[in-house]
Amino acid sequence: MRKIFLLLGCLSVLSVFGQDPIRGVWVTSSGSTVLNSRQQIREAVMQCRDQGLTDLFMVVWNNGKTMFPSQVTNQYVGQLQDPAYKGRDPLQEMIEEAHAVGLRVHAWMEFGFSYSYKDSLSVWNKKYPDWAGRNSKGNLLQKNGFYWWNTLHSGPQQFLKELVEEIVLRYDIDGIQGDDRLPAMPSEGGYEASTVSAYGNTGGDQRAALDSKEPDWVQWRADKLSAFGQQLYQLVKSHKPNCLVTWSPSIYPWSKQEYLQDWPTWLREGYADYVFPQLYRYNAEAYEKLLKDLNKQVPADQRRKIFPGVLTSLGDGYQATRALLNRFIELNRAYGYNGEVFFYYETLNRLSGPLYPDTIK
Repeated sequence: MRKIFLLLGCLSVLSVFGQDPIRGVWVTSSGSTVLNSRQQIREAVMQCRDQGLTDLFMVVWNNGKTMFPSQVTNQYVGQLQDPAYKGRDPLQEMIEEAHAVGLRVHAWMEFGFSYSYKDSLSVWNKKYPDWAGRNSKGNLLQKNGFYWWNTLHSGPQQFLKELVEEIVLRYDIDGIQGDDRLPAMPSEGGYEASTVSAYGNTGGDQRAALDSKEPDWVQWRADKLSAFGQQLYQLVKSHKPNCLVTWSPSIYPWSKQEYLQDWPTWLREGYADYVFPQLYRYNAEAYEKLLKDLNKQVPADQRRKIFPGVLTSLGDGYQATRALLNRFIELNRAYGYNGEVFFYYETLNRLSGPLYPDTIK
């Protein structure tokens, strides 16, 4: 009997540690000064190393601008990069500093198919008005302040492919990441006449009669976005087979109902190296419930590709305690996940001592 228990214990350990650990953090440009100088980048990298982290997910595409000098955005809208970083290349600086201490860097395409935040007069909308997404009333597609392209339009799809390709070819990058805006679109979108017509409706007045949550309509649009995700995956791998392609969608099935992200399909069909579902909750009980749901949604043989996304703070209104973060980590291990990604760095910078003391050499 004792041998049986020992065997079961070993199998339990293997179920967790069969994964290559990813213990990462998102590095933002909003509400953060990390990217403002190379010195601050170096200090952040050292802090992450001392916390026991392995991977940094650095924003490279935010509010219609790139953090790095991009010939692609310059070609499309005459804008080389966010002027806050003019004369520098924060992405190259981050890669050099992180690689020097053994950390991986992923280019985080934060805004994805969203071209602006609270700005309907964005340069993108002025130059490419036919790219704009529309809701059932024919208005610009906007949700929670974010303005969205019609993500099924070939224009923005081609732009994002070129932007990702530029990063992969120019930089010694370890990964490309999409999140809850790539590949994604609010389910309120897709009401351009051409899109509705392609779905099989005649457009015009019938657009308003097409319920945004109607299952077949949701699935049709989600399938189109899944196909784009597969194309992006294959594009990256065609240039750098070892470059990771990861996604960080919202929790399922909310992700599909609200943002057309059918990410279990991405896992099943093989165009996700890893998925970091955003299990953003404020207490251990709610978080554990999501872990239980996750283990029902993802087959056991695919869970090694899952690392939960953990919310550490939200603006000035919420700050997770060290004890709560420790509990989230404990729950992840108990449910078979050997890592997590934290949103976001500025919170971890306020903590004393490493998150993963056993990994510090």
